Amino acid sequence: MPYTTDQLIQILEQELHAHWRGERVLLSATQRLDNPVIARALEPERLSMVFGYQEFRAQIHAYQRQHGVSGLVWRACRFGSHWVTVPEVHPHLVPVAGDKEMLMAHKPAILAFWQQCTQALSLWVAGSLPEPLTGAAAAGRIDQAEWLEVDATATELYLGLCWGDPRECHYAWAAPTSGCERLVAAPGWPSALKI
Repeated sequence: MPYTTDQLIQILEQELHAHWRGERVLLSATQRLDNPVIARALEPERLSMVFGYQEFRAQIHAYQRQHGVSGLVWRACRFGSHWVTVPEVHPHLVPVAGDKEMLMAHKPAILAFWQQCTQALSLWVAGSLPEPLTGAAAAGRIDQAEWLEVDATATELYLGLCWGDPRECHYAWAAPTSGCERLVAAPGWPSALKI
């Protein structure tokens, strides 16, 4: 029986701590850098920690793909008196076949949560200079997203409009194939908080 997502997360956490405590040694770490000057400047122990954990994590990712172990975890998002349970890709795991479909299947629940919570709030497109957004314009953008992500602070609600590869959607280099645009619902001008 394959390991579960929770078990893989626990294994990765234990391995990460072991690397940082120096309990794992990767003897070829300095040979892995293309720049010999940088390889000499950095401590071999530090390089061993980084490259050793990266290799171990790559083995876990291969295990996930081979056995179809999901990279999704679940968390509750609360805003005021409302809450929703949402799936998201764990930062140390990869999405496998079926994970994107699971994210997409939860779009209606996240959208219902967003609509309940934002009725009395102003809508904005997130960015260094937020731009105001009408409800109709927001609905059009939401319709185009493949799946939604949601985060909350005490006074603001953030909606991620995502598409493409769930593993790459948060990286600017992945655009336009993958991406995640953020909307903000706030009682006034949104804060500069980055979520």
